[in-house]
Amino acid sequence: MGNLLEEALTRSIIAAFFAVYNTLGFGLSERIYLLALEQELIARGHTVDIEVSVPVLYRGVLLQSQRLDLLVDGRVVIEIKATPVLHPSASQQLYNYLRLTTYQVGLLLHFGPEPSFSRLIHTDKH
Repeated sequence: MGNLLEEALTRSIIAAFFAVYNTLGFGLSERIYLLALEQELIARGHTVDIEVSVPVLYRGVLLQSQRLDLLVDGRVVIEIKATPVLHPSASQQLYNYLRLTTYQVGLLLHFGPEPSFSRLIHTDKH
């Protein structure tokens, strides 16, 4: 194994993503993929939290809460998209989740016509 942050965990999540995609294919709702991925990850021995609410603060003031699609083993944030074309802002959305929380690693999983994923990190926590 290399030196990527959370490498073993992200490899397991990506394998689970492809297992779900290969079983269900393209064209279902994000919610269905989320629930299937939850089951696949649990079967692989992971703990999974769905729609985790995290506070968004501005200068110490709570603006509102934001929901993360999935949090795996309390360490990796998962954002799921199931659109025909991945919107260019999807990666920035996940990056902002990492920037605004204590989590350092995120995976953007696109259940599109062709499955794809992006791995993002943010380690500069002030």
